[in-house]
Amino acid sequence: MSTDSIALAQALFTPVDTGEVALDAHARVLVLGARDAQGWRGRAGPHWRCEQGFKPAHAALRAAGLCVDVDAGAGPFDAVLVFVPRQRERARALLARAVDALAEGGAILAVQANDQGARAAQADFEALLGRAGHASRRKCRVLWATRAQARIDATLLARWRALAQPTTILDGRYWSCPGLFAWDRVDPGSALLAAQLPATLAGEVADLGAGYGFLACAIVQHCPQVHVIDLYEAEALAREPAQRNLAAAIASSGRSPAVRFTWHDACEALPRRYAAIVSNPPFHDGRADQPGLGRAFIATAAAALQPTGQLWLVANRHLPYEALLGQRFAQVREVVQRDGYKVLNASGVRT
Repeated sequence: MSTDSIALAQALFTPVDTGEVALDAHARVLVLGARDAQGWRGRAGPHWRCEQGFKPAHAALRAAGLCVDVDAGAGPFDAVLVFVPRQRERARALLARAVDALAEGGAILAVQANDQGARAAQADFEALLGRAGHASRRKCRVLWATRAQARIDATLLARWRALAQPTTILDGRYWSCPGLFAWDRVDPGSALLAAQLPATLAGEVADLGAGYGFLACAIVQHCPQVHVIDLYEAEALAREPAQRNLAAAIASSGRSPAVRFTWHDACEALPRRYAAIVSNPPFHDGRADQPGLGRAFIATAAAALQPTGQLWLVANRHLPYEALLGQRFAQVREVVQRDGYKVLNASGVRT
């Protein structure tokens, strides 16, 4: 079971509570990577700002009454708090962002659950910042240091700063960015789904949870009757690499379908209806299976399809989506099952 946000917050503020780090009530504080405000909302001062590009987390922080942006600006801030993510490349990018945003002499505090890579996070923290305090609480590790320019590893800082920018992967075939799902490869489920999509798809098509745009690129390349492709993705980091990938796919196809990228939580309703929807929905949060995410994507798709529209979905074969698909669609079939994945096609939306 993953460590909850209250435990993370309690661990994060350990050095503040013990007096090892001073956090003035009127300090300018930047919070990076927070998914919600449980356990720490009451500590936030009037000049605290959150930076969060994941749409559901962004909405949760805003609902808690906090000031939240996708980009909170350059600073400098008096302190930076970092909720370190599991993906190490993204964690390094956030640490570099924290250092860049922090005033000289300001405090940086970082926390990560032990089962999400806390030992590696500590090694990275100390490699970048030099001497650091650390403590363990509630199955989490908290790290803290004061920004001292002389102790910062400038080479590491430059390298990790670059991890926040799009980069080419797979011998230059695609652009991607750390922090996205399967950011440095083609997910095998997505590859299986792309291979099954019929060339007869036509009209306006949506990709739910589009990531860096792999499935949308496959539609451009193999479905010549599609004239609009809408990419819906909750992670704002995906916008630039997806747009670059789709531009390249369109240029090589010799066609000119309209492409729109929308920063959107695909568990929420879509603004228009489609002839087809494709999706490789997420099914886990951290290490825990969350089939409810996939079910929410299915419900969103069913509500957004035209009466004659169809859903093309890939999922790990153990996930129980067929019952819900049968409730929302008249026809449901398993197209293929391979290497632990299944591709499902549903049509005939039930009203």
